[in-house]
Amino acid sequence: MGEELILLNFWPSMFGARVRIALKEKGLNYEEKEEDLPNKSPLLLEMNPVHKKIPVLIHNGKPICESLIIVQYIDEMWNDKAPLLPSDPCAKAQARFWADYIDQKKSKEEAEEVKKELIEIFKVLEGALEEKPYFGGEAFGYVDIALIGFYMWFHTYETCGNFSIEAECPKIIAWAKRCLERETVSKSIHDPNKVYDLAMSFRKKFGLES
Repeated sequence: MGEELILLNFWPSMFGARVRIALKEKGLNYEEKEEDLPNKSPLLLEMNPVHKKIPVLIHNGKPICESLIIVQYIDEMWNDKAPLLPSDPCAKAQARFWADYIDQKKSKEEAEEVKKELIEIFKVLEGALEEKPYFGGEAFGYVDIALIGFYMWFHTYETCGNFSIEAECPKIIAWAKRCLERETVSKSIHDPNKVYDLAMSFRKKFGLES
């Protein structure tokens, strides 16, 4: 059965990285179409008319939107290899809770407030990670995918907030380095320095430089 998979994405998106990683974990071939967010393509507007946002996965002409929903869809659709969510209902619910926590906890605007919130989030996540290699235990999975895309923004967070994530939350950085040893992750996440350069160009463009 032929599968046509098209990913509408924007390269520095941590949410798009989730979908890339999930597709690679399943060994699926896909075409990625880069979006120019200020000038969204007719295809993006057609496939996600409600939110008009990336990422969107188009599977045989049918769109799936929102990164965590896409990851769950990929896991259910291609459930014969590399499970991303645990089969146990309780463990699955916990994984969904932590992935939702990652997405809900971002609200501050001032640099100092952002720094405090990030450190608080990472410390809570360190508590969930405990001494395990991955959030789900021995196997890389759903919560890891939900969080690791943010790694390419860590350098930007640290530089703008004048702090070190490794100094504050060493377990998170050790976990991130472990994830990056996986080719599915390292090939899905862009250079943090390039992301920083892009962020700084946006700040300059919109007059946000301090």
